[in-house]
Amino acid sequence: MGAGASSMVGPDGDGPGLGDLPEACVAAVLVYLDPPDICRVARLNRAFRGAASADYVWESKLPSNYAYLICKKEIYARLCKPNPFDGGTKILWLEKWKGGVCLSISSKALSITGIDDRRYWNYIPTEESRFQTVAYLQQIWWFEVEGEIEFCFPAGDYEVFFRLQLGRTCRRLGRRVCNAEHIHGWDVKPVRFQLRGPDGEHAAALFYLVEPGSWVYYRAGGFTAEGGGATKLGFSMRQIDCTHTKGGLCVDSVLICPTGLVPRHGGVCPAT
Repeated sequence: MGAGASSMVGPDGDGPGLGDLPEACVAAVLVYLDPPDICRVARLNRAFRGAASADYVWESKLPSNYAYLICKKEIYARLCKPNPFDGGTKILWLEKWKGGVCLSISSKALSITGIDDRRYWNYIPTEESRFQTVAYLQQIWWFEVEGEIEFCFPAGDYEVFFRLQLGRTCRRLGRRVCNAEHIHGWDVKPVRFQLRGPDGEHAAALFYLVEPGSWVYYRAGGFTAEGGGATKLGFSMRQIDCTHTKGGLCVDSVLICPTGLVPRHGGVCPAT
């Protein structure tokens, strides 16, 4: 059985592999597995991971009276708390007043130019992030961060923000202290923030990075989700003027939330 399964993977790339199976077919098999086995095979590839999340796969594992075991109030309360997924690189929660869906994407789920070179970037621990880790830029010429997501947002208007901070903070004698040692270059040229919406539309804004020691939300743009299906988004921020270096920046996450939840421009004004 092991040899047969290995041959299906197609290690030489000469034919279809397990990853080419339709999710519906994979899910039809997973319903016969025990929950621990379903979680294990979900690690194989994207198709198995998607199939392992199908509702009807797990409905067959729940007791027949599960609807009586938890009320809708409890469901709402639990959804208002942080719910990590995708290996802990994304967190979903409901805004408790109106029930709007909010989504945060960790810096580890973003594509960052030069992230593997410790001369430029490092991941540092911090209690000021939902993910307990941020990407810290010491110095670089070409600053570029990109990301994308496909998610089923409820119908409505949403905004996309990058959560950034100039300088790195720590606790000394119980006080919050900002180390501004590496901050430079952000007042020379603005950073370009961009959003590619579900219909291919683009939004862009220019901001000078400000307020060392404070977390600031920089707005990349807004979009409208129609509901009833997945919405695909792309977002980025760039400062690629190589006439000067820039550094001393913490990149925490990307926030997607209902329009109006975060103050316009995160409290800063766009560059003119």
